[in-house]
Amino acid sequence: MTTDTRRDRTPAPGTRRKRDRTHWLYLAVIVAVVAGVLVGWLAPGVGKDLGVLGTLFISLIKMMISPVIFCTIVLGIGSVKAAAKVGKVGGLSLVYFLGMSTIALGIGLVVGNLLDPGSGLQLTPGDAAVGAGLAEKAHGAGGTMDFVASIIPTSLLSALTEGNVLQTLFVALLVGFGLQAMGKQGEPVLTGIGYVQKLVFRILAMILWLAPIGAFGAIASVVGQTGLGAVTALGTLMVGFYVTCAIFVFGVLGLLLRLVTGFSVFALVKYLAREYLLIFATSSSESALPRLIAKMEHLGVQRSTVGIVVPTGYSFNLDGTAIYLTMASIFVADAMDMPLSLTEQISLLVFMIIASKGAAGVSGAGLATLAGGLQSHRPELLDGVGLIVGIDRFMSEARAVTNFSGNAIATLLIGTWTNSVDRGRVREVLSGQLPFDETTMIDDDLPEDRSRPVADNAAAASVPVRSMS
Repeated sequence: MTTDTRRDRTPAPGTRRKRDRTHWLYLAVIVAVVAGVLVGWLAPGVGKDLGVLGTLFISLIKMMISPVIFCTIVLGIGSVKAAAKVGKVGGLSLVYFLGMSTIALGIGLVVGNLLDPGSGLQLTPGDAAVGAGLAEKAHGAGGTMDFVASIIPTSLLSALTEGNVLQTLFVALLVGFGLQAMGKQGEPVLTGIGYVQKLVFRILAMILWLAPIGAFGAIASVVGQTGLGAVTALGTLMVGFYVTCAIFVFGVLGLLLRLVTGFSVFALVKYLAREYLLIFATSSSESALPRLIAKMEHLGVQRSTVGIVVPTGYSFNLDGTAIYLTMASIFVADAMDMPLSLTEQISLLVFMIIASKGAAGVSGAGLATLAGGLQSHRPELLDGVGLIVGIDRFMSEARAVTNFSGNAIATLLIGTWTNSVDRGRVREVLSGQLPFDETTMIDDDLPEDRSRPVADNAAAASVPVRSMS
């Protein structure tokens, strides 16, 4: 039986709870998205130029990802007594991610073959010129071994400056285990990193107020470049892909979450609603990565588990990408009247799932991986990639949301399997009794914070203890 400690957040008599004003931020994001669609539609040239606003906002978020991951993992591992527990979480995560990607691939195969969405489309000369360039981008990213080699950074500090998630994860694990081995001598360092984490999340909270500007620029650019006509022409593929992703998240993952943990996927989705809005508005799951880490910690999953599962999942748990690659391959083959046999489909898509790891850091990695895989297995289909370039950005939102949902659910599942979830706290958070602090985005009442010196040590003197069910 493990124990969890948390502070009673009930306001003291005579005091008023601090009003959460961040709901205005997300209302502004919705308004910005609508305005972006109108500008991109009515003034495509202006919309394309505004794309830099979305790029700048995503760059600001990416700037914060490495510090968030580093602090989370170091503080989490530093509070774990047995290093074997961390290894168990990591090993279980990789096995789970491999299994879920395989299931996602299978679902995409079934739906793609049932819909037959590519029939009747015609390839134009402009479309034919696109595939070769995307394939070259995929090959330029290197193969799987290049991807593995890139995990080791140039120096210990470069992992925090180059923005590579797996490099940051690797260095944070080394530092965390090192501090763990130091025992009490490492406690001052952990205390310092605790202060740094508070600062990082404060900066992140300030950056998020720029989300409406970033969303406006990103959506205006997408609509300006593609137009709404592409969505209409390729509507069957888009609708089929969105429905397939929904079936996977609410059917497969939701059922698994209910059977293993007893919690509802709908309650979890409601809890993460603001993150979904941020992803849809920016077409990037990375914009919500720091908030996912903070929210899963607040939900009741131990920091060490969150710190390993979430960053690893962002590189390996690509459920939405697996579905996309499956359906897009079948679509291209059908559109060019050169359908793939079932054996060819399975062979091609297994290759793509592996190759996608090497292209993870490439802009437009989904399209690049699709083009690279077709060139390697069926080069005569490469020109057909140009057919879906127009709607790829719209489909990338469903990919990102599915990948994000898979990582959130995986964190709860793996936390349950490793006994690192406070089930009582999860129920309180999902029911709304223990709201997430949007101002600081960090909790001082987590169980890990009680086993080491923290910034609020004196303030946390009287804390009720409860057992983890």
